[in-house]
Amino acid sequence: MDRRTFLTSSGAAAFGILVPRMSRFFPASNTSETFAWEVNDLIFSFEVMAGKLRAKRVAPAGIVASGPDNSSGVEIALQCSGQNSPDQGMKSGMGQPGSRLLFAGRREEATHGGKRLVCMHTDPVLKLRVESVYEAFDGVPVVRRYSRVTNNGASPVGLEFLSSAMLHGLAAPQEYDRELRIHLAQNSWMAEGQWHTFRPSEMGFVENERTSWSQAQAGSVGSWSSERYLPMAMAENTRLGLTWFWQIEHNGSWYWEISNVSARDNNADDVYAYLGGPDDLHAAAWKSLKPGETYQTVPVAVGCVRGGFSDAVESLTHYRRLACLTPHKDNSRCPVIFNDYMNCLWGDPTEAKELPMVAAAARAGCEYFVIDAGWYADLHEDWSPTIGAWQPSLTRFPRGLKFLLDQIRQAGMVPGLWLEPEVAGAKSLLAQKPDHWFFVRHGKRVLKNSRFLLDFRNPEVRAYLDQVIARLVNEYGVGYIKMDYNVDSLQGTEINADSFGQGLLEHNRAHLAWLEEILNRYPDLVIENCGSGGGRMDYAMLRRLQLQSMTDQEDYLKLPMILVGASAAVLPEQLAIWSYPLAKADADQASFNMVTSMMCRIHQSGRLDSLTPEALAQVTEGLRVYKESLRKHIPTAVPFYPLGTSDVTDFKTPVALGMRSPQQTLLAVWRIDGPAVTKIPLTSREAKLLYPIDLGIKITANDGTLHVEFPRTRMACLVSG
Repeated sequence: MDRRTFLTSSGAAAFGILVPRMSRFFPASNTSETFAWEVNDLIFSFEVMAGKLRAKRVAPAGIVASGPDNSSGVEIALQCSGQNSPDQGMKSGMGQPGSRLLFAGRREEATHGGKRLVCMHTDPVLKLRVESVYEAFDGVPVVRRYSRVTNNGASPVGLEFLSSAMLHGLAAPQEYDRELRIHLAQNSWMAEGQWHTFRPSEMGFVENERTSWSQAQAGSVGSWSSERYLPMAMAENTRLGLTWFWQIEHNGSWYWEISNVSARDNNADDVYAYLGGPDDLHAAAWKSLKPGETYQTVPVAVGCVRGGFSDAVESLTHYRRLACLTPHKDNSRCPVIFNDYMNCLWGDPTEAKELPMVAAAARAGCEYFVIDAGWYADLHEDWSPTIGAWQPSLTRFPRGLKFLLDQIRQAGMVPGLWLEPEVAGAKSLLAQKPDHWFFVRHGKRVLKNSRFLLDFRNPEVRAYLDQVIARLVNEYGVGYIKMDYNVDSLQGTEINADSFGQGLLEHNRAHLAWLEEILNRYPDLVIENCGSGGGRMDYAMLRRLQLQSMTDQEDYLKLPMILVGASAAVLPEQLAIWSYPLAKADADQASFNMVTSMMCRIHQSGRLDSLTPEALAQVTEGLRVYKESLRKHIPTAVPFYPLGTSDVTDFKTPVALGMRSPQQTLLAVWRIDGPAVTKIPLTSREAKLLYPIDLGIKITANDGTLHVEFPRTRMACLVSG
């Protein structure tokens, strides 16, 4: 298998690279020099010393520094096998030949919708050409960064780590624990998007007047990119009033660290952030770069804003909408989706169960109807070890699955199906394929959750799944696929790979290319990204797919705290949230569910066919309000956090989330077990209760404060301002 990367225009598109329209080259000077690249109120500053390019602090334009900016660090961190580097513990802030790279000049290019800077380096020892790329998009103070290295020598070179981006000057070297606050979102099954703020020392970056061997760090190993943390973070300097932020746009392993480094002696003179994808130390992703071969890192979005958390989220929201979101009618229309899984059929669909659900969902106002897991398995079968054929069960659907899908269409809804295409059940016919179809480690297939993991680098795998998608779309008329993924590959695969992690990286990229091909072939198809809920919540996947499943959380009282955190990571027009009133829910419980889901994209569920009249009335009214008054604003909305972020374990503190668009400011407020009155800072002089309006909730606005009074615990409401 030829794994070389050729960066032609078509190849560039596969990596999300902007093809240049006009280019200017600036050769390296023989003397020391400084230069800056300014884009959208953001300034990247550089200096050339002794022939080497060093990056300085990234900051918004017009910042008046309280002192000199003495920050300076490597523009690219690169470690190659066998090269002598300083012993800095397990850190990745410099490396060799990263610290000795010679600056070869820079190229500035105009692109469609933005511009690009390419800084070029060479290493005369290993005969490497290294390029560091900055891609800007008109109107947003965020830049997409990545690096690539080409082996121009005659011998292979081993790559241990290569940064996608470096940030420098985050704090004064001896004051970082007092100045710096790191905002990090912990992520787990049914507890996604839990933001916390740490001093660097609380994350392991121990203060030291000399260069520290420690670092604050976060990362992920495997194919669940957000299994432990969201692939983003922020570093806020409270003295400077600046917040740097980043988003690692990869559907596999990644790593970042914050630490200090010395460029001249043992005394630390810079606090930096290393941002990157899989590497050798953290993800077993060692790469043998053959002569003539080019390796490219995963993309990372970086930026810096005046202010703090909400300001960074606002910039990232604009960036995602402008530079990440692939245009699709689903994201502009925000249709209501019914899914039969959560607190409903729980993966046990039958024709008899579905028909009344179809009628009830249509009456309530749903526009898509998705049959979740189980449609392919015989009744009473443990289907997890047998998935892979994706043929409908005749015991569940005696008149055939197509009959049920036709009933959904006749009810005025678009039919959808659940699919887990990246795996094969261990007892399935698909599992009989040869080993090169699957992930293999130490000579054995990787078996997780009764599933083998398909390797998308194999064209036979992709061809097989092409046939599956074609059958569902062309023969069954499916317009929506919930694409789930209930395993984590961990390190990767050894088949046709330099290392486990490189095998995973190549699979990750092949999977993204396959998704692009599917949506190019079926442009009206809607695909939901799900990884047991939010296990793969990243903007490699979400640059391709239309929706993100937020969580598998089964307790509706915890959903607001997850929504608040997840809204910082995913566009509101892509973030799908459950509303699943229980069969015996009262009006309060049903409206609480609705308020949560109405802030972004609605994933309606629950037994709508057997709800109490009071609960069903709240669902129907909520969907009406959403469709008539709210969803048209979602594609331009930006989240804000009037009460800060929230904790999924805290039921006593009120929860609030705002969405601000050019025509509307929407505020959701939840009372779980806290006080009856919630006070929220209010910039508007007017406030109106939108939903629910018939349960005794009262609002008043005066002196810049909104007072929301709930007559009972476990209630929620929507307010416009």
